Amino acid sequence: MDIDVRGLSCPIPVVRTKAAVEKGATSLVITGDTQVSKENVSRYLRSVGYKVVEEVSKDGTWTIKSEKQGAAS
Repeated sequence: MDIDVRGLSCPIPVVRTKAAVEKGATSLVITGDTQVSKENVSRYLRSVGYKVVEEVSKDGTWTIKSEKQGAAS
């Protein structure tokens, strides 16, 4: 599931990520543009058992690719 949170301030990126997790998403790709949101989304995902891989582009946009630990692909 792809979630675009560019231009949104916390806590909205975490709220949208949490909603996807609660709907049962086991694989997420979140794209955003603020450092605080990246840190908060990553922290939340790790706290609920997701593996997190962060990528940051030169323009400051970031992508978090995450997958539920133990979830079948």
